[in-house]
Amino acid sequence: MKSIAVLLATCCLFAITACAQQKQQKQVVSLEELPMVIKDAQDYNPLEPMEAQVILRKGTERAFTGAYFDYKGEGVYICKQCNLPLFSSKDKFNSGTGWPSFDDIIKDNVKEIPDADGMRTEIVCANCGGHLGHVFRGEGFTKKQTRHCANSASLTFVEAEGEGN
Repeated sequence: MKSIAVLLATCCLFAITACAQQKQQKQVVSLEELPMVIKDAQDYNPLEPMEAQVILRKGTERAFTGAYFDYKGEGVYICKQCNLPLFSSKDKFNSGTGWPSFDDIIKDNVKEIPDADGMRTEIVCANCGGHLGHVFRGEGFTKKQTRHCANSASLTFVEAEGEGN
């Protein structure tokens, strides 16, 4: 009986996680019509609990659970909190790590700061300071030798008009 209860609880947890992933926003617009970047903190986009945990409290979503770790649409990834364009889908690659990985940023829109652990480099939105993930160098995944490892919860994907998944 105990194993059935554990099985049911596990199934419920996976169902809740899947539902949360489905809430990830996907907008379809011309890339010239990206949402306006929000400069005033009181006007930032509202965040779901998991998004707030990642963006505001520097949390990390579990590997292979985020909506974008294997997403292949053409467009731009923007900050979930303030809409600043961060990464182009052209720079996204499959690192096999379970998080969206990019070997480049949209110029000046992602800041690097030393992580509190002293071993990693955190990446944050240059506009709102929201936590995105970490950057790693020298791993050999791409010619640029750079992996910006981002949390899907920090991102909203804006699909290029006329493109598909």
